Amino acid sequence: MSSTTDKIKGLANEAVGNVKQGIGSVTGNEKLQAEGKAQELKGEAQKTTGDVKDGIKSAADTVKSKL
Repeated sequence: MSSTTDKIKGLANEAVGNVKQGIGSVTGNEKLQAEGKAQELKGEAQKTTGDVKDGIKSAADTVKSKL
């Protein structure tokens, strides 16, 4: 998966997770709130993965250009 794909999926999971948390909070559904928090954290991890991939690619490109 590309870094951009990871970042987009991460943003989507964060957004859906936030919505679930909000709905769970309004309705008093603790299970939905927990699912939303878990999905939000999954999204944050996906975004971080995309950032790391970008960093690795940038470092590799820098090394390659110096060879």
